[in-house]
Amino acid sequence: MTIERPLPADVTRARRHGIADLLARSAARDPDKTAVVAGESRRTYAELDAQVHRTAGALADRGITKGDRVVVLSRNSHGFVVAYFALARVGAVSVPVNFMLTPAEVAYVLEHSGAVGIIAGDDVLNTAREALRLGTPSAPLRVVIGDTDHHGWVRLDDLDKERGDEFQARIDDDDPVQIMYTSGTESRPKGAVMTTRNLMAQYTTAIVDGGMSRDDVEIHALPFYHCAQLHCFLTPNVHLGATSIVLPGPEPGRVLETIERERATKFFAPPTVWISLLRHPDFAGRDLSTLRKGYYGAAAMPVEVPAELGRRLPGLGLYNFYGQTEMSPVATVLGPADQRRKAGSAGRPGLNVETRVVDEDDNPVPAGRVGEIVHRGPHTMYGYWNDPERTAQAFRGGWFHSGDLGRFDEDGYLYVVDRKKDMVNTGGENVSSREVEEVLHMHPDVVEAAVFGVPHPYWVEAVTAAVVPRPGAAITGEELIGHCASTLAGFKVPKTVVLTRSLPKNPSGKVLKRDLRERYADPTPPGGGRRAL
Repeated sequence: MTIERPLPADVTRARRHGIADLLARSAARDPDKTAVVAGESRRTYAELDAQVHRTAGALADRGITKGDRVVVLSRNSHGFVVAYFALARVGAVSVPVNFMLTPAEVAYVLEHSGAVGIIAGDDVLNTAREALRLGTPSAPLRVVIGDTDHHGWVRLDDLDKERGDEFQARIDDDDPVQIMYTSGTESRPKGAVMTTRNLMAQYTTAIVDGGMSRDDVEIHALPFYHCAQLHCFLTPNVHLGATSIVLPGPEPGRVLETIERERATKFFAPPTVWISLLRHPDFAGRDLSTLRKGYYGAAAMPVEVPAELGRRLPGLGLYNFYGQTEMSPVATVLGPADQRRKAGSAGRPGLNVETRVVDEDDNPVPAGRVGEIVHRGPHTMYGYWNDPERTAQAFRGGWFHSGDLGRFDEDGYLYVVDRKKDMVNTGGENVSSREVEEVLHMHPDVVEAAVFGVPHPYWVEAVTAAVVPRPGAAITGEELIGHCASTLAGFKVPKTVVLTRSLPKNPSGKVLKRDLRERYADPTPPGGGRRAL
């Protein structure tokens, strides 16, 4: 028997298994079940699928075709969900972007991705307009999520029109469906290309190892531009036919009130948000008894926090999802049974992941020895957009090199001990130290600068800079913080700038950031604030 290659269109159509198909199948199984709650909007699976279908048709009518890149710049909303699934149905490549970025930073993503348009929330429309002016002013598609009419922009709700025929693009397993821009050690972010194949494998791992089910009622408060909220929780929920409660942000009082009102069973947040919930005055007074599954990730969790959650919410099972954008993002999982026994661990490799710890020559190291963490399996991204050299470097030897340092214990549990790359993870956001350093070096009174993270009780890591000023300069730390704030998104701006006569270096001249982290482990005086030393 021989198989025709490429497969006939009818065969391909019958076998398709894309992101939009997950929604369509849940709508066919449970049309009247609540799919998404966002503010006053409550949509069933049938209603959501119909709106996505009509919106995809309208996007196609405006020239959006398979492979076109479209930036989505928006806070969590019903409109974000519709745009995400509609772009998937039309075969476009969605490019979610952090809504806290500056216009120049958004412009870089627009230009680097070759985007043909942007879908933006009305509260960040000025950023979107300025980014288009700086980057790709000719991008024809301009859609706004919101009720207000804006000249030159079409409202997303106005795209919701009837289309008679069934509409969906042909999407093969390894066709790009999304580009997630991730900070690296370089000054510019890299675009991690996601395909249907790696995302479907990711959803299976998240569902199985995360104990997820169709009966879940989940609150989504962390931003959908993050791989974790979008691909560990929202899309698996839709795949299962679970109910998603969408919040614009993780304001602790609102999260606690929503858990009680909606009888939520499931919630994900980085450590900073879990800490803020525990410290909120409403925590003890709200009925949180329905919350059965809690997930954390994006940053290291202080071991005291899961212990406190276990005491105050004894019915809550906690899961640690460790990974990174390039892994779509889950690599290892620590389940509820191991939270105390293996406190501080990132868990064991996920269902569809192999993980090793290797030395500088990429040879596996024995348990207990620290090395670089590497992974392989279908979760791994397709590569970096328009960057074959960095793709080849990341995948050398047939394994994806995470840039994280870790060790396995004798039971096969992974412990992440450091980052090989100079990255600061503050409040769940990755900040490239080099990007901040380059901004500092733009100041005429800065001779040298090194940016690193130090432990912080709320942010987990605080962006900190050590600066060697020009001899005789009267510059202050506060002035340098203001200089950074004029160029960078707020979460990238150093919380503290310390002035020093020199930076510690090894014999080859490389700055020893580990020494800096130890030296300035607690640079902020009691009561908060910033100081320059």
